[in-house]
Amino acid sequence: MFPQIFDMVNLGIAILDKDLQVCKWNRWLEMHTSISADDIIGSPITEYFPNLNENWFLKNCRAVFKFGNFAFFSQKLHNYILPIKPVHHFDPAFAYMQQNCTLGPLYDENKEVTYIYMIIQDATEVAAYEAKLLDMNTKDSLTEIYNRRFFESKLEYELERHKRYQRPLSLIMIDIDYFKNINDKFGHQAGDQVLADLATLLDRRLRMVDTVARYGGEEFCIILPETKIQDATHLAGQLRQMVAEAKFKNEQQQLDITISLGVIEATGQDITLEQLLKKVDDALYSAKEKGRNTVVTL
Repeated sequence: MFPQIFDMVNLGIAILDKDLQVCKWNRWLEMHTSISADDIIGSPITEYFPNLNENWFLKNCRAVFKFGNFAFFSQKLHNYILPIKPVHHFDPAFAYMQQNCTLGPLYDENKEVTYIYMIIQDATEVAAYEAKLLDMNTKDSLTEIYNRRFFESKLEYELERHKRYQRPLSLIMIDIDYFKNINDKFGHQAGDQVLADLATLLDRRLRMVDTVARYGGEEFCIILPETKIQDATHLAGQLRQMVAEAKFKNEQQQLDITISLGVIEATGQDITLEQLLKKVDDALYSAKEKGRNTVVTL
């Protein structure tokens, strides 16, 4: 009866000896790893899975054998233990099945730990839903870049870092020129497409450490850590030119889009988040007053 349960549960179960050689390998693991029990039993698990030949795993295995305690590897921290292809296509970001794993002791009649068990649970579905919820809370549904709420929390963090370490921090605010005319002339679907296309254009131009967000209706904001005002102004000029030269299309018709940009650098230990946003908004307003399709630095 017990061997049947061992092979029927919807979990991966492996039994390892003190040399981490596989003694048992259940059907779930056979199915998902494409490694048969006959092939892997008698071999160290690290021979088939070199990613386990690391201190984080080996140290925990030794602790289970020595102290008889338990070790838990969370999907949120490790993502996966065994590099197994996911069985569900929840998200292309998951190259491997997301897993929770527990290591525990198996005692002999002398109450000594002679084996450890490894139980693997597929957590991909939960991870996918958590990622979706996170996106819903932090991403703008139309443009798929960050929303204003996330932007302001990120800016607050970067501002504190700027004050603590005296590192440069710059900010760019962008507004699409005459956006109302696009909606009025071509309809709101065309306007939505322009917003989405512009967001993609900006996001692709920026560094990984930068943060671009949809700040308002047709306004975007960019956080530039470790960036002085001269470099931020240069980038703003490149973005302005890039948008002016880009081809935005509404069905078969090309739309000529331009943007106005305000650029500032955080200065002083006493500057607040509200003052920073007010200053960059003033810079943007000045750019629009000067005829739009321009960059103003304050």
